[in-house]
Amino acid sequence: MALKQTHLKNPTTEEERKCGSSTKIIKPRYKSGYLISLVYNLKMCTGCVEKEYPDRGNTCLDNGSYLMNFLGCANCQKRDFVLISNKTLVDEDEEEIVTYLHKCKNCDHVIARHEYTFSVVDDYQEYTMLCMLCGKAEDSISVMPDDPRQSAPLF
Repeated sequence: MALKQTHLKNPTTEEERKCGSSTKIIKPRYKSGYLISLVYNLKMCTGCVEKEYPDRGNTCLDNGSYLMNFLGCANCQKRDFVLISNKTLVDEDEEEIVTYLHKCKNCDHVIARHEYTFSVVDDYQEYTMLCMLCGKAEDSISVMPDDPRQSAPLF
């Protein structure tokens, strides 16, 4: 997935001035004629998060929010629960893609867009996550009882 980030030089709306929005250009992906990435050109708030796209190692979330990275809503200045909205699930050809928006509970300000993927490749379950709030992560788990990558050398 191609993800390009450009920061706004001259914010045009009051909300962009308050929260320091960044424009994310998310290239839509097509699979068997279905549009996978449903959100295009979504503005996500850099002022609401402590760190953009923190490295989460192999922790891939298909639901929920990483609140340790949430500073508070830059729009209404409140630190409250983060709502999940516009959740979509596309399940086709052994690939599952979950997307949703993180929004402020009080003012519906869009904090970030979350994308989680799951697929089975060869003998491995592959997981990925990409979200400005929750971070970036990927994991691969063998479907076999003993993971060949974890086996110790004999000599």
